[in-house]
Amino acid sequence: MRATVFHPRLAALFRDHLGQDVFRLEPDTIGVAGHEVADRLLAARRATETERPTFKPLHGRSISRSVAASVMRTIGGDVREALARTRPRPEDVDLSGVWPLRGHLFLRDLILGRDPYRLRILMSRNLELTPKLTWAVIAVGAALPGRVSRRNAPLTAIAGLTADAIGYHERRYAMGMYRRAAAPVCFTVSTLVTNALWLGSPFAPETPNRHILYEAMRLLPPSWNILRNACPEYPRIDGRIGADDDVLLLPLLSHRDPKLWDDPVEFRPERWENLDPDTAPGYLPFGHSSERCWGRHMVMPLAELLLDLVRGSGLEVAPGQTSAKVPLVGLLGVEDVQVAKVRRGAAS
Repeated sequence: MRATVFHPRLAALFRDHLGQDVFRLEPDTIGVAGHEVADRLLAARRATETERPTFKPLHGRSISRSVAASVMRTIGGDVREALARTRPRPEDVDLSGVWPLRGHLFLRDLILGRDPYRLRILMSRNLELTPKLTWAVIAVGAALPGRVSRRNAPLTAIAGLTADAIGYHERRYAMGMYRRAAAPVCFTVSTLVTNALWLGSPFAPETPNRHILYEAMRLLPPSWNILRNACPEYPRIDGRIGADDDVLLLPLLSHRDPKLWDDPVEFRPERWENLDPDTAPGYLPFGHSSERCWGRHMVMPLAELLLDLVRGSGLEVAPGQTSAKVPLVGLLGVEDVQVAKVRRGAAS
């Protein structure tokens, strides 16, 4: 039996608010876990540029929706090329080790391995420790002389945007956009697969990868909260929300609401045989139907590939590990999970 140890503030949300629909979290913040209220709030208006998780203003410059969509199409093309290179499925990939780091490094090299070091270093998970460290590394890379290129090898399309930038400030902006577009793909997919392995491995051979991933996103949604700043529409939707209240919508809670799910805390991928993830009430792994995450069409194929490689290699969570922590960070997931090849009854 494995124990998932949530950060105390996350554990307090389960303890104090599971099953509630609207409640006060802070003097200026209302929490929302009820799916009907959440639907109405999210449908009331689109996210502003400061509320978008990926394409917030960069170096003081707004990122229009058209520019953001173009960047996502670019990285999407790189992902499709990477997926094509894995057909047929490679047989010599060693994915044993500590996850999510091991999965993250595999994805980085698969998608971005052609890019020069000054760009690939921007994929480091260590840069998540502080934004100042991220921008310091970007500043150093942008200041290096010469164009961003790699001798005798083509760049990815997303790196090509950086290669076309002229001058320090444009190069710094382009490298920041590279980080914004590419890093979340590797981070999210490796975290999602780690969560799935922790929650359910070893899996029954007949269980589809997609059902496993849907269920992992239910119990450990990588995007576990959605922030909306105060606006006039919200008090009219629900009188418990004040005019100056920000709203924090919490899929972390709605995904475990006993009013919506049978056996809500149990990992049961078979439930998705009869459920549609796009219409299941309260299920928001990629946001609301009014504004789905642009990256979902990259995340799911990559996650299915990565999980398929792990399962095909006979890997699972090492039997000796019985607990894993879930820290309080923006991307929700268990950390430091040992994944190894296991013979029934003993680790190899």
